[in-house]
Amino acid sequence: MSGPNNPYSNGYGSQMTGTMSFGSSPAATPAGSAAGGFVKDTTTAGFTKDVLEESRRQPVLVDFWAPWCGPCKQLAPALEKVVNEAQGRVKLVKLNIDDHPSIPGQLGIQSIPAVIAFVNGRPMDGFMGAIPESQIRQFIDKIGGPAGADEAAEIESVLEEAKGLLTSGDTDGAAQLYAAVLQADPENGKAVAGMIECLLNLGQTERAQQMLDSLPEDISKQPEVQAVSLKLNQIAEARKLGDPQALEHELSLNPDHHESRMKLAKILNVQGDRNEAAEHLFYIMRKDRAFDDDGARRQLLEFFEAWGVKDPATIAARRKLSSILFS
Repeated sequence: MSGPNNPYSNGYGSQMTGTMSFGSSPAATPAGSAAGGFVKDTTTAGFTKDVLEESRRQPVLVDFWAPWCGPCKQLAPALEKVVNEAQGRVKLVKLNIDDHPSIPGQLGIQSIPAVIAFVNGRPMDGFMGAIPESQIRQFIDKIGGPAGADEAAEIESVLEEAKGLLTSGDTDGAAQLYAAVLQADPENGKAVAGMIECLLNLGQTERAQQMLDSLPEDISKQPEVQAVSLKLNQIAEARKLGDPQALEHELSLNPDHHESRMKLAKILNVQGDRNEAAEHLFYIMRKDRAFDDDGARRQLLEFFEAWGVKDPATIAARRKLSSILFS
């Protein structure tokens, strides 16, 4: 996440570092196992632990083979390669049927190589013969789920945690999580937007704008980034609207000075007083829907865009807006 080609390098400075391993990480290689940690040999005595119990954590493929079997020797390298590439979505356990004939006999294995997939302690599917690597990959995708599914779920979980930290005021913690996601997925719009939000929370508006301006077009068009871009525009506009105290004084003298009320709503919004900002717009709507061609309602909808559909302020304001529009 650093270097001249990194679009986020101007974002959070020294805070924009983080390390996190997404998806399954290679385990230490057990004694007697093949390289990679996802392939091992077993015995009749070890079958219950290595296959039946282990398959309750993730699918386990059992390769029934023998030293004299030519197709077994042909299948093994491709099978082990694809299993190791799967990074823990499945594990492979190899059983020499010459040394341990009882289990293949109980399962009715009559021809080798035979690969049986165990899930939750039970045989679920399998294949026989030295099939091509592409078919092995398809089989593992079928049994263990498509590649990247676990990583995608973990990234979403981290993004939710980061959002919670940001909402609670832990900007540093949130930034570290967003940075970690960007290391794994540099084009993740939620993480990019979250990092910009962190900068805004720290009052670093110019750096936030620089980060936004440096983004490639395909990232800047993602919905979450568009929302934070709108928020930056609202901040820039609010800076030009004057002193909020002067606007409040104006309204104390003339509550129906809608232009001042609209300006105050925009300022309160960028200050984080979302509910109060919405209330000022509701006041205008109740008094004069024709003001600025229904400008208060249009401004509220723009707020919703920046806040997000799940934000509590959005949800509450939508209810009040409905009661005004349809009463």
